[in-house]
Parts: sequence; C-alpha cells; structure tokens
Amino acid sequence: MTVDAGTQQERVTGRVWTVRLDPYGRPSTGTVRLSCSRPACPDQRFTDGAAAARKAAVAHVNLHLAHIRAGGGPRGEAWCACRAADCAWHTPDPAVGARGSTRPTAESGTARCGGPVALTVYADRTGRLWRIAEMCARCAATIADCRVLDTAVPPARAIPAGADQPATTPAATTGDGVAAVFSDHHPSPATSASPTPAATRVPYARTTSPGNTPRRARKWGKIAQRIVPHDLEPDILRLELIDLGDAFRAYQQRTEPDLALLAELHERKARAFRLWADVSGDGSLRHEAQRAEKAAQTTREMHANRGGQPAGATADDAGPVVERLLTRQQAVHARAVLDYAQAHAPHPEAEAHLAVLMLTLRAARAGVGNITGQDLTGWLQDDAERVLQQLVDTDWLRLPGTVAEVMASRPENPVAATVPTLLPDQPRPFTFGKTTRARISGWAQKTVGDRKLRKKKAGAATRLLALYTAAHTRPGGHLGHPEDGGLHLDKAAAFCALPVEQVGEHVELLVAADWLAEVDISEGRLHGHLTERVLPLGGLL
Repeated sequence: MTVDAGTQQERVTGRVWTVRLDPYGRPSTGTVRLSCSRPACPDQRFTDGAAAARKAAVAHVNLHLAHIRAGGGPRGEAWCACRAADCAWHTPDPAVGARGSTRPTAESGTARCGGPVALTVYADRTGRLWRIAEMCARCAATIADCRVLDTAVPPARAIPAGADQPATTPAATTGDGVAAVFSDHHPSPATSASPTPAATRVPYARTTSPGNTPRRARKWGKIAQRIVPHDLEPDILRLELIDLGDAFRAYQQRTEPDLALLAELHERKARAFRLWADVSGDGSLRHEAQRAEKAAQTTREMHANRGGQPAGATADDAGPVVERLLTRQQAVHARAVLDYAQAHAPHPEAEAHLAVLMLTLRAARAGVGNITGQDLTGWLQDDAERVLQQLVDTDWLRLPGTVAEVMASRPENPVAATVPTLLPDQPRPFTFGKTTRARISGWAQKTVGDRKLRKKKAGAATRLLALYTAAHTRPGGHLGHPEDGGLHLDKAAAFCALPVEQVGEHVELLVAADWLAEVDISEGRLHGHLTERVLPLGGLL
C-alpha cells in the first residue's frame, strides 16, 4: 500500500481482534473455552456443548463490530493489518504459492497491497476462529471466507509544505467530501477566510500539469465476497465482474426464482473468473470458476426437471409441465437401486423382490435402516411376516430381536434392521448421498403406497411393475427410450418376478388404477404412458 511521504508517518497499523474456541480441561468433560484478544474481555467457559459456545462467540464478534462502527468504522489512514502479519493470512495455493505475498516468486512476481482500507471479518469453516481486521481491499479479496463489512473513505492527499494552497469555491466539493478547485473560478469573500485584493485579481497557479492530475475514481464493486480491484485490466473484465456482482444481488431480491436466468449468471461468472485467474495468477479464482460451471450445470438440470421439457427433447416427449419428485440424476440412482434389488433378492418371488428393494433403500447409506410393522404390512399386506422370516433365514437381513417383535413395533419405536451386504466394510454399491437416498426412498414409498393401487388391492408384482414403469419414462410420461419404442417385456417380467405371459394381466390392473394409459403390448414391448395424476412420480430417462 503506497502513501505520500508527507503522510507516511501518520499511518497506523490496522486493528485486529480475534475470538477463538478451544477445548478446555479433560476431553471427557466437553468444556469449551471462548477467548478474545481484547485484554478487557475475560475468557468464558461453556460446559453445555460446542453449539452454545459457537453461538456466544458469534454474539461476541457482533458486539465488537457494533463498537467499531459506533466509533467511526474502519480508519482510512490505517496500514493493512494483513501486511503487518507478512500477509500470512492468505490461503496458500500449491500452483502459485501464497496469494498476495509481498515476496516475489518465480511464478507470480511481486504482489502489493492496494485499495481502500476495509473492515473485514473472517470465520474459519470449522467454527473455531473469528478475526476482525482493518486491511486493504486487495488482501481481503485474496483471503478465502473473508467478508468485507465496510470500506473507509480514502484520506485526503497532503499538499507539500511551501506549495500554493488554493481556496475552496462554491459547488466544488467531491463525493468524498474533499474540496476541489476549478481554474475558472476566483475565491470570493464568502469562501475565503482572509480575502485580499491580490487574491481576487490573480488566479492561482497550477501546482501540477494537467497530465499529472489524478483521474476520477473508477467504479468499484464486489462479487462472491471479493472486491474487484480498481486497477484490474482489461477494463472490460473489471466492468463485467462489477455488473455480475450487481446482477447476483438483484437476483437475490427476486420474489420468484428464475432458474434459466440463474444458470446464465453462473455461466458468465465462470467465464469471467477464468479470465480473472489468467490475468492475476490467482489459483483460487480458477477454483471459483469451476464451482460456477458446476452450479450452472446443476441449475440447468433443475430447470429442465421442474420445467418438464429438457434440452434435446423430442416431439414425443411433449407433456404437461410438472414438478417431479426426482431429478434426472436421482432417477439414474433410483434405477441402479432397482437393478441391485433384482440381482440380490434371495428368493425368486415378487414379495421378496419388493421387500428387498424397500429395505435396501432404507439401509443404502450405512447398512442399517429403521423399519416398523406398519411399514412391512403396507408393502406386503398379509405376507409381511412370512417374507421377513425368509430374509432373516437366508442371512440377507439381521434383526436385533424376533420377527414378531418387528411386526409389533410402532413408528415411535422403530427397529434398526441390518443388511450385511450394505455395511461400510463391504464394497459400496451406491454412490449417492443421504439427501438423494431420502428422495429415492420417498419416491418408492409414494409409488408402492399409491391410494388407487391400495384401493384395487394390488399385489407385490403389480406394485413392482408400477415402480418399473415410473422409473423408465421420458419427460412426457411415455415408457422407454425414444429409440427403443417402449419397455422390454422380458426385462419388466424379470424385475417383477413374473413369467412374460403374465405381465399383461398386471398391466391391465395398472390401467384400471389410472396408472397407465394408451397401453399396447406388441413385439415383446410394452407401449403407453403414465397418466397425468402420477406423472410427478416419473423418473426421467
């Protein structure tokens, strides 16, 4: 950070306050100590858990911020506190070294502090350290997880001793409150403290040439908690970053989401941050660009799923706009679970296939899932106890008690059932997270428990066929891929544990339950589409 020689002695080091949470005493006590770098703040100890200590630490940080703002906020004449710490607060990047380091490196050259003094707060991701500091805008932009709360007005430049000092004139005050003098105005008695005849007749001489006159302050802005450097080149990149920051903030104020617009903003951000990384050598900007690319892709998929008409859809896929229960990627995972249940069912009957599928969804993440007697009777009606005993006898399922105890369990006291092949010490058959597992399990539960299927007293095979048809639909609800022209009867029959010739009977039951419409079975394929009432359950192919 460069300053005039005449004002250098007036600069003071930026203020820093730190608030920390550390374990205190023996680990078994769970005591957490809150300490503050301000001498007047005594340590505090919390015995009721880290959450209470973290809440108190955040309140302590907010109290400090309130006192700082009440005292005038960040000081424009302060030195960068990060530079005073040798810029050690910057997050190191293995490709380019420490970002913003004041030492030259072979890759990045010399980076300097710059920009106005900002009041910043930093909170590490583990929730154990908070730091409030006065630092320059450039250092604030290079520190990950650092937020700028306020920016100081730059101090007025001092005029060297002996130079002619012009008086102020009317309407000559800039937005920063610094008086400016225009050469076509003469001081008047109203604006001069001690006017003299000479002062009213002779204009003031310029102390600098027009070429050395400072340019008007350039527009500045923020994006992704980073201050856009005022001297960033090319200028078109600087303006694009500022405009993007304004656009993201405007989007956050919208009352209704627009996923197409949000995806476009993420794409623009990815391009801009990639160029910013190229011109600055900052590896974290390239990482931010990659995150923006993934966000744009995810947002486009959300828009396609909720809009019901993804890019590249054919005319056969046209259908009503619905909000589906599963996204396209979640539907891919759902089909993987269906294939796994078919391949690992220990008994070749529809009831066993259905029980294996539903129990696999409950235990997919950790190998253990909660079940109740009400769950089992809802899936299998009167066959629940018999099928559960079969799974236990083959060691596919392990229970902490007897089958009778499981059947008597209630929702307020579920039983933890273990599927040994899904335990963490076994090869993981699925890659989805807990949120996706819950969505797929909810989707299967809604399908199997459909009210019209219950009303028609549909058996396990019919419910399995309902699951299979819902999982293999196009956006418009039509069955199968466009190039396949329907579902293969042999594959559907194998999943439902039925002979191929009996699939038609269960298709008729689905038509009667208002699940399928315009059904046709020919040349070993099942054609048709889901009805409008169950279209949200369709998993996009």
